Amino acid sequence: MHPTRKAALMSVVFLAVVATGCEPDGSGSSHRTSAEPGCPTALARAERAVKKAQDVDAPWKGPTTGPSAVRGKSVVYLAHTLSNPGAAGVAQGVQEAASILGWHARTINGEGTPAGIRAAFDRALDLDPDGIVIGGFDPASVAKEVARAEAAGIEVIGWHATAAPGPSAKHGLFTNVTSRVEDVARISADWIIARSHGRAGVVLFTDATVPFAKHKSDLIKKRLATCPDVKLLSYRNVPIPEAGKRAIGEVRALLARFGDKWTDSAAINDLYFRHSAAALRAAGKDGAGAPYNIGAGDGDPSAFQRVNGQRYQAATVPEPLSEQGWQIVDEFNRAFTGRSPSGYVAPVHVTTAANSGGALSWDSEGYRQAYRKIWGK
Repeated sequence: MHPTRKAALMSVVFLAVVATGCEPDGSGSSHRTSAEPGCPTALARAERAVKKAQDVDAPWKGPTTGPSAVRGKSVVYLAHTLSNPGAAGVAQGVQEAASILGWHARTINGEGTPAGIRAAFDRALDLDPDGIVIGGFDPASVAKEVARAEAAGIEVIGWHATAAPGPSAKHGLFTNVTSRVEDVARISADWIIARSHGRAGVVLFTDATVPFAKHKSDLIKKRLATCPDVKLLSYRNVPIPEAGKRAIGEVRALLARFGDKWTDSAAINDLYFRHSAAALRAAGKDGAGAPYNIGAGDGDPSAFQRVNGQRYQAATVPEPLSEQGWQIVDEFNRAFTGRSPSGYVAPVHVTTAANSGGALSWDSEGYRQAYRKIWGK
């Protein structure tokens, strides 16, 4: 294990700060004292789960066997939008792994619009690649294009394309590489429950245009509801491509409406907190204080910077983005050789300033070596 991770593990001190509860519109109050948890059973469960997820000792638990690398392949990664650092991070992982195999890899930006995504898919098909990645958007939105790929013998793999990891015959996917959305949603809500000692006022940000994202936020909402004194103040639909221009106005409106009753936030993507920081700073909020923000997904370098510096983001549930890019290439290699998908799903993790060790990403240890050994590279 890397020494910085070892030191970080030894220094983890779980934060369980008491926060006062509130009703959705500020009405009503709890008769418990602030020292008492709002939901003892849910709180104890959440604390156990978060402690486990914060463990930084993460040896590789993915595949160690598979087909040797085939030669001369080409793949195209179609990103929902490269303004989403998660999609961009996976694209970089695909490029890195493909170069190891001598494959040609290209990334095309869908620019976050239905028309842009369809146009990007058409460009990809014109390139006649061996494989196409649906990076972070609904394959049903490009069903005709996927059918054309299938007819042309092009393998299609998803990243965050459907709600579940693994193959999807319905959507024409050899496999979908993603964490289990249930695990990410559960640990994000549990972190808020544990951090607040079961008494919080929460704002939840989602992108309802992406079924995967909406499903994740719905699960977060459901998990938060297991603790009665964790109140959902507002459930905001802000599409990812619009986050940059809408975040400041959204935050100002929320602060005006809820003030200090807003103690915590969760978002389906770290990107929301990159854009909301300016509004929180302008309102005089302490970057290390409330609202305590957790990103339920991705964990790009800018999110790690905010978490490490305690600048308006307290935690992230990072996916191993580069690792998932390598997994996508390995899954393509399995598809090209007539094998089944690996079935691997990365375990859930929570990063805070206490356990990051100053890192700017989250990766399991040893995946590069494991995949290179499988591929004979």
